[in-house]
Amino acid sequence: MPRESNHTQQSNAPTVLVVEDETMVRMPIAEYLRDCGYNVVEAGDASEAIAAMAAETPVSLVFTDIRMPGKMDGFGLAEWFRSHYPDVPVLLTSGYHGGRSSPGISIPGTRFIEKPYSQNQVARRIAALLDS
Repeated sequence: MPRESNHTQQSNAPTVLVVEDETMVRMPIAEYLRDCGYNVVEAGDASEAIAAMAAETPVSLVFTDIRMPGKMDGFGLAEWFRSHYPDVPVLLTSGYHGGRSSPGISIPGTRFIEKPYSQNQVARRIAALLDS
């Protein structure tokens, strides 16, 4: 199930869907993005992310890990978003990408940021993607 926030949603603020199976990685970046003024929906894997979209949560951007448990990884999730929500940008992240210099770049609307990242780097990248 997508995680609910204890924070009040800001009606005009963009909503970021953070998809990360490692709770100790997901929680701090989600909290930081909330502190930056974004509404945040958290999911532990691709199926939870898709369930969040089925709940008609208006998502402005997806920030997802590439390597996740389940039937679909971050690449598959990015492709799912391209098919179902082509206007929603996807920011992929991973600490391991098998030597590929820019994973996901071949998927339109998708960008990549390597782990370890700083929270500020992620927030700047999200702001830039939402502005473009």
